[in-house]
Amino acid sequence: MDKNLMGVFAPITTPFDSKGEVAYDKLRGNMEFYANSRLKGYLALGSNGENKSLTNEEKVKVLETIVKNKGADQTVMAGCIFESTKETIEFAKIAQDLGADYITLLPPSYFKKQMTDPVLLRYFTDVAGSLSTPCLVYNAPQFCGGTTLSVNLVKELAQHPNIVGIKDSSTGNIENFLFAVRDKFNVMPGSANFFMNGLLMGAPGGVVSLANIFPDITDELYTLTINKKYEEAFKLNEKILQLNKTVSGSGGVAAVKYGMDLAGLNGGDPRLPLLPLTEDLKKKIKDYFQKEGMI
Repeated sequence: MDKNLMGVFAPITTPFDSKGEVAYDKLRGNMEFYANSRLKGYLALGSNGENKSLTNEEKVKVLETIVKNKGADQTVMAGCIFESTKETIEFAKIAQDLGADYITLLPPSYFKKQMTDPVLLRYFTDVAGSLSTPCLVYNAPQFCGGTTLSVNLVKELAQHPNIVGIKDSSTGNIENFLFAVRDKFNVMPGSANFFMNGLLMGAPGGVVSLANIFPDITDELYTLTINKKYEEAFKLNEKILQLNKTVSGSGGVAAVKYGMDLAGLNGGDPRLPLLPLTEDLKKKIKDYFQKEGMI
């Protein structure tokens, strides 16, 4: 396991103002809180960060804000999500120069039928081979037209000296990846739904959207699990699973942001075309948080 990946990572959200412009001051405010939390680090410019709704200039400024305001011992993964190898490399080099510790790469999706294992192997290795910063591949079929990284592809990628792991946010695949490559690759769960199971099977840590709202309780689950305090860990995991179902399971990014608002952070509305939560969903989340004593 890479010690820099051992712990809980928050997939940082991007706050916007009332006009839909990136509110960098609010992002800095969130980072001030997170820098003093128990988080191991962050995934910048991922799906929770509304990567595809940001311009490249905004992406640079968001990443710069996160890197400059992280805690001294915290780690930053930077999402580099583009359709061409050329643009991915160009942005990844910018992220590298800004101080990202890892580059996270999602498969291209526009030409989905052509995204075969040989094509994706070439894509990931071409990008990783152009960088000095280590890379993680990102398995999230829900965000790239249904393209799922195969176990055989991941085995091949695990042999590349500058590809050090995989973030898996898909359903039902984490065990296969862990069984196949956990001895030489950092396999990181990308959901609270299988975060604890991943840790039990050898994952070093995970990227959990609930950590945007409640970073310390997600870290507590990590700590209990790695210290083999299983009775307490299973009990806390049940609470986290229900919280996650109530938040991101019901409203995605908009719900995560609303949960942040309830917790005193800067969440706000997502950028169009994503819509704010309905009042019914807001009430459901707020009532549940109050019932659980979270706010």
